[in-house]
Amino acid sequence: MEVLDPPAVRRWARLAADALGGARTEIDALNVFPVADGDTGTNLHLTMLSAAEAVESLPDDVDAAVVWQTLAYGALVGARGNSGVIVSQALRGLSDVLKDGGDLREALLRAAALARQCVARPVEGTVLTVLESAALAAREAGDDLAEVARRAAGEARAALRRTPGQLDVLARSGVVDAGGAGAAILLETLSAAITGSSPGHYDVPAPTGRVTPMTEVGAGYEVMYLLDAEDAAVAALRGELDAMGDSLVVVGGDGLWNVHVHVPEAGPAVEAALRAGRPHRIRITYLAEPAAKAGRGRGVVAVAAGDGIAALFEECGAEVVRRDPGTRPPLPALVAAIRRAGSEVVVLPNDEGVGAVAGAAAEIAREDGVHVSVLPTKATVQGLAALAVHDPLRRFDDDVVAMTDAAGHTRHGHLAVADREAVTSAGVCRPGDVLGLIDGDVAVIGGALGEVAVMVVHRMLAGGGELVTLVTGAGAPPGLTSGVEEHLRRTRPDVDVAVYEGGQGGYPLLIGVE
Repeated sequence: MEVLDPPAVRRWARLAADALGGARTEIDALNVFPVADGDTGTNLHLTMLSAAEAVESLPDDVDAAVVWQTLAYGALVGARGNSGVIVSQALRGLSDVLKDGGDLREALLRAAALARQCVARPVEGTVLTVLESAALAAREAGDDLAEVARRAAGEARAALRRTPGQLDVLARSGVVDAGGAGAAILLETLSAAITGSSPGHYDVPAPTGRVTPMTEVGAGYEVMYLLDAEDAAVAALRGELDAMGDSLVVVGGDGLWNVHVHVPEAGPAVEAALRAGRPHRIRITYLAEPAAKAGRGRGVVAVAAGDGIAALFEECGAEVVRRDPGTRPPLPALVAAIRRAGSEVVVLPNDEGVGAVAGAAAEIAREDGVHVSVLPTKATVQGLAALAVHDPLRRFDDDVVAMTDAAGHTRHGHLAVADREAVTSAGVCRPGDVLGLIDGDVAVIGGALGEVAVMVVHRMLAGGGELVTLVTGAGAPPGLTSGVEEHLRRTRPDVDVAVYEGGQGGYPLLIGVE
């Protein structure tokens, strides 16, 4: 790859969002500066998720300038927390240079410079240092794009390891900088997107000491808002907010700004914004205690990839968020569904790829006082099994345990039709072959849907089971499930069978064994 074209930018945005989602908890555990509120990983994930969803909403034929500007805008409006706001400004720096086909080395220097400029009182040993070190190392690389990205990623990781020696609070707590860890992942995923390598798991150094808990740092408020204002008014606002508190970060331009500050009292920070322009999306978080609980009520939110599946979940009382096969549901839709569902909410992602988005939505809803638990359901049949034992009269934690247990005791399988030749765990498949997958791995390759369905169910029952659930997809041939039912009547009369029309695309049959 010689340039970061629009498909590569989209790929990087999604890789980065997913990698930060996977490392979210580990990065949160490092968070001691500027406030030990344990949310840096979550904030970085939500910021990059907003950027990724923004570029993925664009048509395929837009040019690079639009993609880069949209990436920066998505990060700006979705930025959360101190580190998220700083990273959004770094993405703007990349956009400034790369939207016109500029050099990645120059773009990284611009990103590091803008990130430092947006912080009222820069501190070394933070995300600012990691970004700057990576940019300086990349400047010494040659003209090869992949080598520039690899050099930046490698130096970011090295700079991250040096942060405890630059910031005393990190050394005392035995951690590297949390924001810097997120920046290293951003650059490592950029390298992976450029080189086409597999991203794998990104290592986050674990704490080696005692992290100061949030309740020991003293009370105060984190105030964030978007602001429509002129440049001159924002300059005056910076001065006001800097005198009020600390951790001040103001980013943006062209009339739209994202403001973040920690203050003893939230009211004056909002009043200052009203004098400067029009604040919106105002978010105030008390830094010493969790938010109070919202209204009453218990609910379940389920993600569904077919009309029939959606109807099944709705009949069982769940709030349903629809998605197309192979896609993730929009983050705002999931957040809205959780808020509608009640003050205690169980979320059923029902797909491994949806788990990170569900976790991000849960974090946002928790800020409103909603008690949310995201169950690790990797398939529709696991979600159905969990919902079958849901009891709103139980204690919430007990209900979550029961639903998780039901989902965990449900093996999942499905049928698919191969669209190309490939090597699988069951051998080589060719276009048109029917694939039978069990728990995500290809277990059977055959020529007919009915034949493969019987073999898959037989294998899944080999480890035991009392109930087989069959969910037919859109375009499934008539009689697909009847062969399975007949086979079970003859061979396993002790097993119950439930058949539903799911209407999902891509998979003619979903199979669950409980």
